[in-house]
Amino acid sequence: MPIDAALALAAEPRTGEISWDHKDVQLYHLGIGAGLPATDPDELRYTLESRLHVLPSFATVAGSGSPGVISGLSMPGVDVDLARVLHGGQSLGIHRPIPVRGTATATGRIAAVYDKGKAAVLVMRTEVADAEGPLWTNDAQIYVRGEGGFGGDRGPSTRPDPPTGDPDRTVLRPVREDQALLYRLCGDWNPLHADPEFAKRAGFDRPILHGLCTYGSTLKAVVDTLLGGDVTRVRGYRTRFAGVVYPGETLRIRMWREEGRVRVAVGALERQDAPVLVDTVVEHS
Repeated sequence: MPIDAALALAAEPRTGEISWDHKDVQLYHLGIGAGLPATDPDELRYTLESRLHVLPSFATVAGSGSPGVISGLSMPGVDVDLARVLHGGQSLGIHRPIPVRGTATATGRIAAVYDKGKAAVLVMRTEVADAEGPLWTNDAQIYVRGEGGFGGDRGPSTRPDPPTGDPDRTVLRPVREDQALLYRLCGDWNPLHADPEFAKRAGFDRPILHGLCTYGSTLKAVVDTLLGGDVTRVRGYRTRFAGVVYPGETLRIRMWREEGRVRVAVGALERQDAPVLVDTVVEHS
């Protein structure tokens, strides 16, 4: 069986040192669409090293050689076809602001394996700490088509009710035709996002945008419009990836204020707001 849940859960965590500097942060920000207009003071805090702030979702790519999704798919007990893999969801807990430059220890393990019948879901957890203590915790939910039915735990089944009423803010974020090609340079080399033939084998008409690119773009929109541009206010961020985005499309990002958090829904404008991110929450101070 390609996935042995017991073996995967019992596997020793993988630990490695990661480091990053302003160039990695700037590349990430450009990869999620920052820098337009290029001379806008609000954009320069994402692109100019002398003013640089780190958007917390940078944690999903920091030290691209760290234990992560691709590494997790090679853990003991996991042997799957990359063309059957989709990123199902992501949650991020921020313990303190991410510095522009840093060296830290990243520890990755498979925290859960769920049997969804026609698919398996792997929860890959990465915990990162530096000399001063914990920095962030990342959980990636990886959906592997055709690997369910092994009699395991189905996992959580409850979902939050969608937000009601008119959103407090709605913004449109265009996705450039080359956005996926640029974002790949942050470390996610899955050919699904660049190779048309591989995309067709995976069931798509053409390469799709990385879910984590949309994830970062959405957080930036929330920070810029409802959190006064202050990246240090973000405490947590979670979402479920409900659909794909194709480079060249436009994201419609709707936001609802609640006490201590912002609820968010993201759709693809050109496809009648086809859902892209759902069950999305940004927790903040």
